[in-house]
Amino acid sequence: MGDGTAAPDTSATSEGTWHAPDPRTLAVHVSWLAAPLASTLATVALGGGRVTAGTWITLGSVAATFLVITALGLARWRTTRYRVTDTAFELRTGLLGRSLRRVPLHRVRSIDLYAHPVHRLFGLTVLRVGTAGSASGGGSGTGASGELRLEALTRADAERLRKSLLAHPARTAGAGTETGAGADGAASTSASTSALAPASDTVLATADWRRLRYAPLTFWVFGGVLTVLGTAWRVLDGMGVEPWRLGPVRRAATAVGGSPWLLAPAALLVTALVGAVGAVVLAAENWWRYRLEWTGPATLRIRRGLLTTRSVSIERTRLHGVALREPLLLRAAGGASVRAIAGGLGNREENRSRSVLLPPASRTEALGICAAVLTPPGGTPEAPTPERLDTGSGAAPRLTPHPRPAFRRRLLRGLGWAVAPVSAVLALLAALLDVGVLWHCAWGYAAVAVPAGWWLARDAARGLGHGVAGSRLLIRSGTFSRDLVALRRESVLSWTFTGTPLSRRAGLLSVTAGVAGGEDGYRIPDMSAHDAVAFAHAAAPGILDDFLVPNHRAAPA
Repeated sequence: MGDGTAAPDTSATSEGTWHAPDPRTLAVHVSWLAAPLASTLATVALGGGRVTAGTWITLGSVAATFLVITALGLARWRTTRYRVTDTAFELRTGLLGRSLRRVPLHRVRSIDLYAHPVHRLFGLTVLRVGTAGSASGGGSGTGASGELRLEALTRADAERLRKSLLAHPARTAGAGTETGAGADGAASTSASTSALAPASDTVLATADWRRLRYAPLTFWVFGGVLTVLGTAWRVLDGMGVEPWRLGPVRRAATAVGGSPWLLAPAALLVTALVGAVGAVVLAAENWWRYRLEWTGPATLRIRRGLLTTRSVSIERTRLHGVALREPLLLRAAGGASVRAIAGGLGNREENRSRSVLLPPASRTEALGICAAVLTPPGGTPEAPTPERLDTGSGAAPRLTPHPRPAFRRRLLRGLGWAVAPVSAVLALLAALLDVGVLWHCAWGYAAVAVPAGWWLARDAARGLGHGVAGSRLLIRSGTFSRDLVALRRESVLSWTFTGTPLSRRAGLLSVTAGVAGGEDGYRIPDMSAHDAVAFAHAAAPGILDDFLVPNHRAAPA
């Protein structure tokens, strides 16, 4: 059994009705056949319509695999059953190896509904139930660390099951038994949950096409285009097609005269334009009909998607905080995005996809969403909010800056890893090959990289900060992606202090706050070693008590 599960005891629960996934699930299972068939047809078309022996072998392999996958899908559908009892959600799967998983309802942390185009074609939805300690998804019906997955239900059945799991009385009763740091480190009580339950849905944000102007200010402007080109190159190469011999590629090379001085800027410009258009289209598809709202008994819900739809529901008591993310280009344009720090959202890769609360938008709007998420309907407003703390307005204190040696470490790191090696290699090649232009490249690169490295190091050092604001621990760091993290202090489960000989000599320590959600730990890099222990003890009292002398234990916040 995974985390949050126990051996089924049907005598302890009232018998519920077992339900089966929709039969149209079989059609979804065999939809993978489209890709290999399309690839085979494309190969035949590019080969002038000739069907070679290799093509027949490929078709035979596809047919055999199709039969095997269809049989497995049929067996999985015939043996998958689920039900909701008075106290638990139960899932039964397996033909030869039977599996019966039982998750107490008060262990349900999040519910994710998503449907890719094939699912939507057949009117189906995949449901994932994130439980206490879930860290990675598994196959159909099972998760490696507590997550349960049903593939696939009708839209009506999935929505009905979502509401049943989130609103079941056993969840409120069970939550009251966790009066300390629970399985994912968050304290919860039934009284607080019911007190914060909104009378009706409270909408925090909806789709706004003005946000699309921030979409090109992300990595995918270049990274996405290069990824697509690399994939296309590998596919064509596997089909025996030489991409550089294709007509459009040769005509483009001829149009710029074959000169690298023209080809490189032209390729960069085309990549930027294609990437910008692709980023806008991708953002529109991902955030179509976007809606962020408090719904049900204090549950945060995010719905979005055009071709692939997604709906993620996060229980308030498992919401450990928020992260305001500001990548370099987005920050230069005054934009930011918001992520939730919560348990039960899967492994790190899945967490990064499910935890996004707000797409790239204006920083003012992002800060407003942070404050709204940290203050659920009916709750006491957070004072001060991250916005007041970050701007220094109101009575809230500013974030504590980090010592001057933190800047020197970043500067030396940049010069040592980005500037010196490249300049040295160019100079060495110039000396060995006796090519004068390489000498100019070496000193030209150094002349540009040293000021850029100094500016980035200064920006990274100025971005460092930490502080305590009410019930929140705040951490800010980064330059290529500056993050302002607001954590619930009671969600901190551990402290980790790390340092190298050079950092200790400079009087610096890096401190990591461990939480059962998000990235699992949030690092405060290069803070003063003299203040690190006292700050950690004040931010999350009790964790370090056994390691502190009385002077540290009495240190003020």
